[in-house]
Amino acid sequence: MADILSVGIDIGTSTTQLVFSRLKMENTTGYFSVPRVSIVAKELVYRSEIYLTPLRTATLIDADGVRKIAEMEYRKAGYRPTDVDTGAVIITGESARKENAALVIEKMSDFAGEFVVSTAGPDLESVIAGKGSGAFSYSKDNDCTVVNLDIGGGTTNIVLFDGGETRGLCCFDIGGRLIRFEEDGRVSRIAPSAEKIIRAVGAQIAVGRKAEKQELRKVTDKMASLLAQALYLEPQEPLLETVRTKESSVMQRPERPIRRICMSGGVADCMENEEPDDWRYGDIGILLGRSLREGKLLREIQRIKGTETIRATVVGAGSYTTNVSGSTISYADELLPMKNVPALRLNKAEEDACYRGDSNGLETKIRWFLEQTDTERFILAMEGRRDPQYGELKRLAESIAGAYEQIPGKERPILVALRQDTAKALGGLLQAQFGGKRPVLCIDGVEVEEGNYMDLGHPVMGGLVIPVVVKTLLFG
Repeated sequence: MADILSVGIDIGTSTTQLVFSRLKMENTTGYFSVPRVSIVAKELVYRSEIYLTPLRTATLIDADGVRKIAEMEYRKAGYRPTDVDTGAVIITGESARKENAALVIEKMSDFAGEFVVSTAGPDLESVIAGKGSGAFSYSKDNDCTVVNLDIGGGTTNIVLFDGGETRGLCCFDIGGRLIRFEEDGRVSRIAPSAEKIIRAVGAQIAVGRKAEKQELRKVTDKMASLLAQALYLEPQEPLLETVRTKESSVMQRPERPIRRICMSGGVADCMENEEPDDWRYGDIGILLGRSLREGKLLREIQRIKGTETIRATVVGAGSYTTNVSGSTISYADELLPMKNVPALRLNKAEEDACYRGDSNGLETKIRWFLEQTDTERFILAMEGRRDPQYGELKRLAESIAGAYEQIPGKERPILVALRQDTAKALGGLLQAQFGGKRPVLCIDGVEVEEGNYMDLGHPVMGGLVIPVVVKTLLFG
C-alpha cells in the first residue's frame, strides 16, 4: 500500500479554493494477475478558505493574486509544492473565458505534480460538478434520472444523468453575482445576461441606484423560472435562448421523467445555510437561492442533498488507476510516451452507429469535445465488441477515419482505447484506412470513463505491452 498527496485548485467565476486529499493505493489483484492499482481509501486532510477570485478588470484574472492565495494556503496546510504527488487546477465558469486563463495556468504550474485539467468548457464543467455533488453516483446506484444544477456566480451548469449515463447537458448565464452592490447598497455591476432579464420583467434596477428587494426578486424569480424552463417544467420562452452560455449544448426533453434534483455551487450553499442578511455577499446569490427554494423546480422534483455544494467542482484530483494494455495492441513508436491525454468516451448508441458505418455522430461529438477542451490530441474510448465479425470492425475503422478526415488537424494522431481485446485488428484496419499518413495507436484491456485522462509509457516486455495510467478527478 502507498500514500499519495493530491491537491485540487478551483478558480471559478466568484471563488477560488484549494483542497488537499490523502489517497491510499494498493494492488487489488492477486499475485499471479496483471497488476491493477486502485484507490482503496481517501481522506480529505485540508480545506482552504473560500476566496473571492481576484480580478484586474472585468475580463482579466489577477494571476499573481491567485498565486498568492495558493502560496498562503500551502503554508497554512503545512505543505510544500514538492510534497504534492498529483493534482488539478480547474478554471471554470466565466473565469474560463477570461482573456488570460492560460497565464493563470502558467503561474500555477508548480503547485501540483501533474495537472489533469486546465480550463473546462460549460458542458465539461457540468459533468465535473454533477460528479462532485454526488448526483452521478445517486443516479448510478439507484438506476434513476437525476439532474444536477451547479449554480455559481456567473453560470448555472446543468447535467442530466440516467442510470449513471450522461443524457443531457446545458449551461446558462444565470448566477448569484450577475448583479453586485457597494457597501451602501447601490448597484455596482449588472452583467449582460442580468440586464436582459431586468428588461424582460420590467424591474427598476440600474447601476448607481439602490435596488429594492422586491425589484430584485422579480429578477431572481425569473432566473428560477428560466431554469425550470430549461428542464421542460415550464413552457420555454425566447428569453431562455438569449441567456444560454456560449458553447453550451442544448438539452433535449428527457426520455424519462426526472426523479431527483441535486444542487451544487455557491448559490446551493446559500440554500443549505439560511442567511438572514440578504446582502451579506454583496450580490443576489441569497435572493436567487430563496427564489429557487420557492420555485417550480423544487415543487415538481424531489431534491436530494449533495455530498458537496460550493466545493463540488473539485474536492481533490488526479486519482490514478494503473494497469497495462495487453498483447493485442497496435501502435506507432513515435507516439510514445504520452501524458495527460484526455479521453472522449462514446456511449453505446454512438458506438453502435460507428459499427454500422455511420460517422456523422462521431464527427459531431469530436467537434463538441474539441470546443470544450483546450487540447490538440485526445484518445477515443470505447467498450468494443467481444469477437466482432471482420465486416463490423472494417465499418468501425471506416467510421473513425471518415469522422477524423472531416475535422481540422490533419496531423492529429488516431488514438483509440478499447475494453474488449480487439485493438490489434482494429489498429491494422485504421492504418490501412489512413495509408500511413497519420500515426495510429490502438490499445485494449483498459476501462476508461468520461472525464478521464491517460498516460501511456514506453512499450515493455519486448513491445508486447504498454504501461497505462488512467487518471480521473477525485470527487467527494
